[in-house]
Amino acid sequence: MTAGDRPARAPISDGLFYLLAAICGALTGVVGAAFHLVVDTLMVWPSWIVARFGHGIGAILLAAAIASAILVLAFFLTRRIAPEAAGSGVQEIEGAMEGLREVRWRRILPVKFVAGVLSLSSGLVAGREGPTIHMGASIAAAIAERLKFQTTELRGLLAAGAAAGLAAAFNAPLAAILFIIEETRKQFAYTFRAYTAVIIASASSAIAMELVGGTAPQLKLDNAEMPLSMLPAFLALGVLLGGVGWLFNRTILFMLDWTAKTFRKVPFVPALVVGAVVGALALILPQAVSGGELLIPGLVAGHLPLATLAVLVVLRFIGAMVSYPVGVPGGIFSPMLTLATALGLIIGLLVEAALPTPPLTSAAFAIAAMGGLFAATVRAPLVGVVLAAELTGGYALILPLIVTCMTSNAVAQALGGRPIYELLLERTLRLSGQAMPPSRAGASAPVGVDDPPRP
Repeated sequence: MTAGDRPARAPISDGLFYLLAAICGALTGVVGAAFHLVVDTLMVWPSWIVARFGHGIGAILLAAAIASAILVLAFFLTRRIAPEAAGSGVQEIEGAMEGLREVRWRRILPVKFVAGVLSLSSGLVAGREGPTIHMGASIAAAIAERLKFQTTELRGLLAAGAAAGLAAAFNAPLAAILFIIEETRKQFAYTFRAYTAVIIASASSAIAMELVGGTAPQLKLDNAEMPLSMLPAFLALGVLLGGVGWLFNRTILFMLDWTAKTFRKVPFVPALVVGAVVGALALILPQAVSGGELLIPGLVAGHLPLATLAVLVVLRFIGAMVSYPVGVPGGIFSPMLTLATALGLIIGLLVEAALPTPPLTSAAFAIAAMGGLFAATVRAPLVGVVLAAELTGGYALILPLIVTCMTSNAVAQALGGRPIYELLLERTLRLSGQAMPPSRAGASAPVGVDDPPRP
């Protein structure tokens, strides 16, 4: 189902549209809660192996075999039924809102749920938010198809469903609203009705999650207000993260193309190999695998030495780069946030060693780094500020977050960086043989204040 031209019919009333947005959000919240519950239940399988076989070489080989089998199954399920369900799905939604992609919800919903559960529970370095956002938009597409929505109505409900999916992933409804407004600024129809629908869907998703006992990751961290004298350090953090964000995006695109070219005749091999590695690491070094949502509080409270944090940064960066091209459902938010947490802790510890600092400085740098890396990769600095504050409870750090996010965003733009989902959508269009629409002509220029006007 595309968001292109649709049969003319009278538009539905505002009240009915808002009701449908609430229903879409509630259904997404329930599906998201079920998704979290199943993933959390299955992700403990390495502990079962440890309890039964210990940490010996036999147990490690068994874990590698189990994770490989799970990931290969997820790959074939995705590839055979709904190839567009691989990866995040955000770019697919943006494409649908532009009328460039089809939301085949009958295929995407079951594949995104089942294959997403399999891929995430294997230990893959991927996030939950990709599947839940795509499932939320698919629920919206199902409602719109049933009621024969006009194009503008469909685009508005797709945006609402995607926002509900992000709210279900992190239980962060405010960040979900802003994500749609800032990230899909070229596709989102800025009408009062669409804007209101996004808010309603996000809120109803969060409410439904709470009512059914949703298990979104709890990332609340101890934090304290930083004095103005610390702001230059956060500015320096933003400069670093701008470079890391640029490298993050470039490397993902390179690995996608390299993997597709290298394993064209045997596309399941990356799933087989990556599954074996993450399965083994799940026993040897659990902090190096999985999306990382559940690891963030432990990283901040664990007082890990610099060397350990540096190893985790390297392993998690590599893990994210090799996991995303595997061809199974999984997002990049969570790996990005976990990577940023470790980087922020390293910088915070170095600052604490060099300067007199207030309590909880390293935690403050970890929180600021989450927003900064998000801003540099997704190129949505306001969402980076709000997402980091809402996820961690770091509202006292709004000013350091703004400094970090705006700096990282500016540095990424100066380096020629572009939003990751825009790059992924253009790659998808290119590989599918679709002609690049006029609105994307010359899109290699940095995206920023000179964005072309929305159609």
